[in-house]
Amino acid sequence: MNTEIWTERYRPKTFDELVGQEEIVKRIKNLTNSLNIPHLLFTGPAGTGKSSLALIIVKELFGDKWRENYLELNASDERGIDVIRQKVKDFARTRSLSQVSFKVIFLDEADALTREAQQALRRTMENFTNTCRFILSCNYSSKIIDPIQSRCAVFRFRLLEKKDIEKIIKRIAESENLEIQEESIDILYEASEGDCRRVINLLQATSSISPRITTELINTVVSQAKPSDIKIVLEYALSGDFQNAREKLLDIMLKESISGQDVIKAIQKEIWNLNIEPELKVKLTEKTGEIEFRLVEGSDEFIQLEALLASFVIAGHGKM
Repeated sequence: MNTEIWTERYRPKTFDELVGQEEIVKRIKNLTNSLNIPHLLFTGPAGTGKSSLALIIVKELFGDKWRENYLELNASDERGIDVIRQKVKDFARTRSLSQVSFKVIFLDEADALTREAQQALRRTMENFTNTCRFILSCNYSSKIIDPIQSRCAVFRFRLLEKKDIEKIIKRIAESENLEIQEESIDILYEASEGDCRRVINLLQATSSISPRITTELINTVVSQAKPSDIKIVLEYALSGDFQNAREKLLDIMLKESISGQDVIKAIQKEIWNLNIEPELKVKLTEKTGEIEFRLVEGSDEFIQLEALLASFVIAGHGKM
């Protein structure tokens, strides 16, 4: 049995294999072909191709010698000022061992760097521009200090669309001899929420059970609340049957091992499929957001979700 992790096997190896970020790839490709790039800042959600693109750039620039001219650090693990002053600075000050006149340092999850470390990084970027280029990757560009952002060309990655995820799924299915139902692609896309890494992991997990990927199999692996179950809970509540709504909700959470935050997300999506007035949908969405905030802050899941169901009961009676 092949135990290789699919996210590495199906990581894009060339510019053409990176899907969903065509405009960014086009601009980066032109810079790379000139054998000269500025400092780069990649920002966007997880699983959209930031790390993969950084690796593709390095391999295109240096060819077989890319390992000698490339340093990758995960800033969330090594986030202090000493890392910038020692590891990064020592690597940046030495010359490249190829026809390209600079080395490349890739700082993944750079938004985890402390402000002091970012200030030190800014000085290093200034002092060693002739011998080193930096590629920074982050989920939130607002956590990167302005002096660093102003020194970088900023590229904003977006979540992958359904057509992009479908392309990845079909490529993997063909390579691994998987049989995938058309409706299963929709479920995989919804479960991944545009995250390429997540959809590949889900495919590997489901294919280890059966080469025939069905919606039931995906729901088993995903372990998230089914829209049909959540709809029943909300309809009970809106009809004024709080007891049955509460019992059904507890049944979903306990038997399916669904967390409160996952239930909240499912409720938020299902609100817009309910047969109620648009104004009421807006009010219930606002209430759902308030409960989600309380859960994040550490409140009891069951109490808060019961409070949310009570709001739906009140809404059903037209008193909201």
